[in-house]
Amino acid sequence: MPKISNYFSASAPRTPDSCRSTTVAPMSQSNGREAGRGPGQERHRGAVTLRRGAIPSSTADQRLLDSQGRGDWKTRDAWRALRILSEFVEGFDTLADLPPAVCVFGSARSGPDTVECRLAEQLGGALARAGYAVITGGGPGVMEAANRGASEAGGLSVGLGIELPFEQGINEWVDLAIDFRYFFARKTMFVKYAQAFVVLPGGFGTMDELFEALTLVQTGKVTRFPVVLMGVAYWQGLLDWMRDTMATGGKIGPVDLELICLTDDVNAAVRHIIEAEATLSAEQEAVRDEAVARTGADQRAAAEQAADQPRES
Repeated sequence: MPKISNYFSASAPRTPDSCRSTTVAPMSQSNGREAGRGPGQERHRGAVTLRRGAIPSSTADQRLLDSQGRGDWKTRDAWRALRILSEFVEGFDTLADLPPAVCVFGSARSGPDTVECRLAEQLGGALARAGYAVITGGGPGVMEAANRGASEAGGLSVGLGIELPFEQGINEWVDLAIDFRYFFARKTMFVKYAQAFVVLPGGFGTMDELFEALTLVQTGKVTRFPVVLMGVAYWQGLLDWMRDTMATGGKIGPVDLELICLTDDVNAAVRHIIEAEATLSAEQEAVRDEAVARTGADQRAAAEQAADQPRES
C-alpha cells in the first residue's frame, strides 16, 4: 500500500526534542560565491550575456530593493517598472500554451547520488508519463534531476532561472527556459502555470516557495492547489513544529494542516495530484451546471410572468 499520510494525524510520529550546534559558514562559502571570475563564467540577463569583468557585483533584485541608494529613484525606478513589465509579458507569452504542469522544488546543492535527487528523477519521469510538464528553477541538484526524469520520459521539461550573485545557469535537461531578473516575476510564473507543487529537501529558497504556496492556498488566492512534501525524514521536524507550536498556539487553524500531503512514494504523490485535479474539475463542472440550470429557471419564470400579464389592446 503506498506510503502517504496526513502528517498531522494524532498517530503521527514525533521527534524527540534535541539541540544541535550549528556553525555558520562565511558568506563566500555559504552562498556559493567564488573568488574571482574564470574565463568560462557568464551571467544572463534576458537577451544580454555578460562575461568576466562585465559581470556586476549586484543583481537587478538587489538594486531594486536597495533602500540606501534613493537619489536617482525617480528616473531609474521608472525604467525598472518597464523592465519588470517586460518580464511578465515574456513569461506569459512563453508559457501560455503549456500543458498541465507541476512545479518541483528542492536544493541546488544536492549531489546526483543523494536520496532526494534519485527521488526527484523518478518523480519527473512519473509526472511526464501522467501527462504533466515539469517546471523547476532550472538549476542543478534536485531541479536538474527532476528535469532529467521528465525529459528522458518524453515529457516537457521547463526551467525558470533567476539572476544570482553566483551564476548557476540552466541545466542541460531543460527544453524550455526563461531567465528572470526579479524573483517576484518568476514566482508568479511558478504558481500561474502549475497545477501543484512538489517540494523535496532544500534550503531557504525551497522554504520560500513552500510557504508562498501554503499562504496562497490558505488565503484563497489559488484554489485546491496540492502541496506535496517528499522526504518524510527531512520534513518531520518542521511539520512537528507546525502542529505542536503553530497550530497549538492558534497561529494557524486545524484545517490549514490538511493542506500538506507528506509521502515518500512517487506514485502516491502523482496520484494525489491527479485526484486533486479531478476533484477540482468536478466541482467546477457542478458550478457550471448549476449556473446553467439557474439561468434556465430564471428565463422560464420571466416567460411565465410575461404570459400572465394582460395584453394591452
